[in-house]
Amino acid sequence: MNPGVSMRRSVLLPWLFAAVVFLALSVWARHIRDALGNPAVFTGWCLFALFLALGAFNGRKKLSMLPLGSAASWLRFHVIGGFLALTLFWLHTRSLWPDGLYEQALAGGFYLVTISGIIGWRLQRSLPARLASTGVEVLYERIPAELALLREQAEAAVLECTQATGRDTLARHYTESLDWFFRQPRFLRNHVFGGKLARAWQRQQFGAIRQYLDQREAQFLDRLTALAEYKTDVDFHHAAQTVMKLWLFIHLPLAIATLLLAMWHVLLIHIYFV
Repeated sequence: MNPGVSMRRSVLLPWLFAAVVFLALSVWARHIRDALGNPAVFTGWCLFALFLALGAFNGRKKLSMLPLGSAASWLRFHVIGGFLALTLFWLHTRSLWPDGLYEQALAGGFYLVTISGIIGWRLQRSLPARLASTGVEVLYERIPAELALLREQAEAAVLECTQATGRDTLARHYTESLDWFFRQPRFLRNHVFGGKLARAWQRQQFGAIRQYLDQREAQFLDRLTALAEYKTDVDFHHAAQTVMKLWLFIHLPLAIATLLLAMWHVLLIHIYFV
């Protein structure tokens, strides 16, 4: 079988299963509600169990050394389960926005978890592929040291140019313009959204000074250009990895808070109403 066809099937089958479950839940809610009486307890327990199953995804990441299935399969289950949880939530509440302050807090937390989850899913589908396309691999914790090394190499190249040629044209341009770029990560927002502002800035800065340099100085400018291009890739890694880490720091606490609210909701319902 064609590997591409096999891969597409492996991706589509879980979504097809989710669509079947969604249809079954919809039919159940519409035609069997009267036979079961009030189904809120049943849907509530199903939703709570699905919450716990979705929360197991974080535990799977911490136990990556155990043979518990591939991370891609768990992520696919997490995404599909999230959409099914949204369906169950609507069946459970019978409305998009329930009455009551506590119920609204629970609904707000659930919607925030869902929205942040969709955003994270899109980020994890786009950013890793873009990071791989740079051809650069750098750990997030190593990025500050990598940028400091690039800045040292750039300053050393400028100093060597001044000493070798006896001219300070490149040094003055570095002090006035390029030092700003090498000082810290730049164009972070533009990097995240896939812009090319950093490359355009480099072409402008290096193109503007090249016409004033002789052949020997141009060789040092080429070294600076290579360093700047590499730094742009490192800056993109810094921006993309920062976004993915910040997303996790938002999504996970929201999910935990919503799960705690759901547990309190279950206790209240079974103590006072069931």
